[in-house]
This record gives sequence, structure tokens and C-alpha cells, in this order.
Amino acid sequence: MPAFELFIGNKNYSSWSFRPWIALKQKGIPFKETLVPFDFEHGNPRFAAFSPTMKVPVLKDGDITVWDSFAILEYAAEVYPDKGLWPEERAPRAKAKAVSAEMHSGFAALRSACPMNMRRPPEKLAVKPTVTADVERIVRIWADCLETSGGPFLFGDFTIADAMFAPVVSRFATYCLADGPVVRRYSDAMTSTPAWQAWESDALKEIWVVDVDEA
Repeated sequence: MPAFELFIGNKNYSSWSFRPWIALKQKGIPFKETLVPFDFEHGNPRFAAFSPTMKVPVLKDGDITVWDSFAILEYAAEVYPDKGLWPEERAPRAKAKAVSAEMHSGFAALRSACPMNMRRPPEKLAVKPTVTADVERIVRIWADCLETSGGPFLFGDFTIADAMFAPVVSRFATYCLADGPVVRRYSDAMTSTPAWQAWESDALKEIWVVDVDEA
């Protein structure tokens, strides 16, 4: 039986759940998935049974509880050091952690205006300059990382950095935010992974509608 249990929200909307889920799947780390939808106006009261913050995702490993996507990914990297969740060499590992942390704490304008919504048909969304600035910064990160590593992922092999940017790949496509060569190259690499395709397939089948996430 898998040691990990990962509690997640709706696959169509939950960008924070998507991050640890795709990393664990892509790296072949065994875990039990427990989906608890957030289709209530003020959150699902069932979250109280497993989440100290009443939010998802949450990872359970025996008596250990880890919440927050980035903390979960760091914990998985510690438990499974052989899975290559971070680059092996110091310099690229430092850079991978820096861009992952920037994704974790930044880009508020993009998050607010363009929630992840995999069911939404692609359509260009008029956005404010603050969103455009976020998009441009992300594309620069991708271009720099891919030029240095050679791809197909940001640091060559799939790492936590790719998991952190996975929902952005979805947002760029849904809202037609960017479509240059770098974006197409990286998006193609991400969306062709079995882990991405499995998550997206489930997301498209969901029937829950969360009005606040319908931009």
C-alpha cells in the first residue's frame, strides 16, 4: 500500500492540488488519491477532518501531515531523494528552487484574473497590464531555463519546477495569453506527459461548477 495519501480538490480548478499530484505521478511515487470537492460557497466542511487550514492539498504520511503544495513537494523530495524531484547539481538546483518559490509566492494578478479551468473552451481574455507583466516574466523564466538546460523540461528532466508551473501552462492555453515558440515548446512537453493527460481527462469529466473560478 502507498505510504502517501494526497487530499486534493476539483481537478478542473484546483491548481494547487495539481502541482504535487503531477509531480508524484510523473516521478512514479506511489500515493493514494482522495478527492474532496470544494463546491460549497464557504469551502467543504469535510476538509476539517484532514486539513489544518481547511484548504487542499494535504499530504498524509503515517502520522505526518503536510499542507501547502510547495511544502508537500519538498517533503516528497526528502522522502524519495532518488526520484530526481530537484536537479542534482547545486547551481541548477538553486535556480530551480528560486523559480519555484517565485511561482509559489508571486504572479497574483495572473492567478486572480485567470483561474485554472480546464473545461473552459480556449478563448482570448482581455487582461490588465499587471497580468501581461506576469505572463511576460513567466515566459522569460521558461526561455532562460530551457536555453540553459536544453529541455524538454525547465531543467532537462521533470522537476518540482515543472510541477509548480504546470497550472500556468493550462492558463496560457485556456485564456490564449501567450503563444510564442518557447511557450509552444514547453507546453507541448508538459501536456504530452501521461501524468498531465490523466489529470486533464479526469478534470474534463467533472460536473462541479464553482462560480468564483469561472472567469
